[in-house]
Amino acid sequence: MKSPNPFNLVLFFKGMAVGAANVIPGVSGGTMALITGIYERLINAIKSFDMTALRLFIKFRWRQLAQHINFYFLFSIGLGIIAAVLSLAKLFSFLFRDYPVFIWAYFFGLVLASVYFIGKNVKKRHWTTYLSFIIGTLIAIAVTTLHPAVENDNPWYLFLNGIIAIVSMILPGLSGSFVLILLGNYQLVTIDAINHFNLKVLLPFVAGAIAGLIGFSHVLSWLFKRYRYQTLALLTGFILGSLSILWPWKKAVYLEHNGQIVLKHGKPVVSYYKQILPAHFDGNFWLAILLIITGIISIIWIEKASDKEAI
Repeated sequence: MKSPNPFNLVLFFKGMAVGAANVIPGVSGGTMALITGIYERLINAIKSFDMTALRLFIKFRWRQLAQHINFYFLFSIGLGIIAAVLSLAKLFSFLFRDYPVFIWAYFFGLVLASVYFIGKNVKKRHWTTYLSFIIGTLIAIAVTTLHPAVENDNPWYLFLNGIIAIVSMILPGLSGSFVLILLGNYQLVTIDAINHFNLKVLLPFVAGAIAGLIGFSHVLSWLFKRYRYQTLALLTGFILGSLSILWPWKKAVYLEHNGQIVLKHGKPVVSYYKQILPAHFDGNFWLAILLIITGIISIIWIEKASDKEAI
């Protein structure tokens, strides 16, 4: 029997879209996974890393293991994510440094249009779906307006940080790094602990992230099966509420630690943004408006041109 091809070009490009979103500060890879129609399948694939998978691994039953965890799907998506992160990180760094309004404008249009295209998958409208949408929107807005907590290296708090950060990465509209800033441990985990390979910090955090990833994937899978349209409405609300982060015209407020601005790779880390109105209605303003429209058209093209799987 011929083995299936482990590489799927369409899934690779969808993975690149997810990876590109993760490179952008304040944007969730979950948003692009939802837009490209792979979100539920990805959640179910993550959920499949269970005791059955462990038993198949121990018994070296590789073919059955690959089928159980949907390996070929994860392989193509994973390659796309890695390719996007490696190829786009420097480009986005350049764009955010020299043309921040333009790049924010494009992604504002991208995410704005995705609210409609994801929301239209809520086929059955009920007061519970409208309530879920409102709750999701309010939660996302509340998260973006919170101020950072103080640093805390207690192992149990770090374990909780790992859970919350990975859940934020899974959920559309929420950024894991942004949530770590709110929890007060961005500097401790992503800079100090990684640079000095501090296992006392990294081990409880990674343990929490693994537990959160597997555990929350089960929760989301259950919600999709039992309350599909309410869950989609909630996630659409998350995306709508996160639009304030992507507003093109804003002023960055940088993260401080002991009175000093926190740097990562020599660059200041943004704590949050203060939204402002455009100062001038000049050529740059109209170019930003054009890029917002381009972002909207991009989502329309993705919706029409891709061989989209059911959400």
